Amino acid sequence: MRVCFIDRETGKLKVETVAGEKYLKWLYDTNIGKSFLEYVIKKRIFSRLMGLYMDTPLSKKKIPSFINDLSINMSEALDENITSYKNFNEFFIRRLKEEARPIAMDKNKLMSTADGRVLAYDNIDINKVVQVKGIEYTLSELIGDSELANDYNGGACIITRLNPSDYHRFHFPDTGIPRKSKSIKGSLYSVNPLALSKIQKLYCKNQREVAIFQSDNFQEIIMIEVGATCVGTIVQTYEKDKPVLKGDEKGYFKFGGSTTIMFFKKAVVKIDSDLLENTLKGYETKVYMGEAIGTKLVLS
Repeated sequence: MRVCFIDRETGKLKVETVAGEKYLKWLYDTNIGKSFLEYVIKKRIFSRLMGLYMDTPLSKKKIPSFINDLSINMSEALDENITSYKNFNEFFIRRLKEEARPIAMDKNKLMSTADGRVLAYDNIDINKVVQVKGIEYTLSELIGDSELANDYNGGACIITRLNPSDYHRFHFPDTGIPRKSKSIKGSLYSVNPLALSKIQKLYCKNQREVAIFQSDNFQEIIMIEVGATCVGTIVQTYEKDKPVLKGDEKGYFKFGGSTTIMFFKKAVVKIDSDLLENTLKGYETKVYMGEAIGTKLVLS
C-alpha cells in the first residue's frame, strides 16, 4: 500500500517515506503479524520499553541513519549539531528555529497546530466522524463525553497525522485559555494509513489526551492528541487556566508517529478549500505548524 499525500507548496502528489513499511505490512496484513500486534505491539508496555531505550545514550547511534533515511532538514533545528543530543528522544523532540515555522498572526486565520498530513471535514455528523473512507466513529466515543459532543454537531474536524520525520511538538492555534483536560487510557496501534484502514475506530481505541481550549477567535475547541505505537509518552507543557498566545507550545510526542485532532462548533471556521477538496479525493495534505489552514466565519 503506497501512502500518497498532496504537497501543499507545490500541489503535487508525493509518495510518503514510511518508517518500517515492511514491518507495518507484516503486522497488519498477515495472520501471524496480526496476532503479534494484538498480544504485544499494541500494549503500552511495549511502547514504554521502547521509549525507555530511546531515552538512553545507546539510542544516539540511530540518529544519523534516521536523518538520512527520512530526509530530515537539520538546518531548521535550533541545535543543528547531531552529536550534541544525549539520546534519540532528545533529538526527536528537537526545537526548531523561530523562522523555520512562521506563525499566521492574522487573528481571523486559523493556524495548524503541528507539522503533518491533514484530513479536513466540515458539517460533520458527530455520530459518523470519518477515520478514513469507509470507517467511522462517534465523537462521544472519542472524547468520552456525549453531552459535550452534542455541541459540535455540524461543526468542523481537522486531523493532522505526524510522520516520524516531522517536527513533534504541537502548539495552540489561537490566543486563549486552555481549560479542563483528561487522559484516556488505551492501546497503541500505529496511526499509519495502513493501520487506519484495518482497525475499526482506531482513534477511540488508542491512548489519548483531550482538552478544552477557549479560543479568543474560534470559540471553544476540542483539542486531542492521540498516541501510537512507540509513543509511550505524550507530554503536555502548558498550564491549565493560564492564558496562551497563538503559536505557544502545548506539548510534544516522544518517539513515533502520532496524531492531533481538533473539533470546532458549527459556523465558526471555514476550512481552506484545498484541504477539503484533497480530503474528498482521498488525499492528505502536507502542512506545517503555524501555517494558515482556515478562516474565521464572522470576521472581526
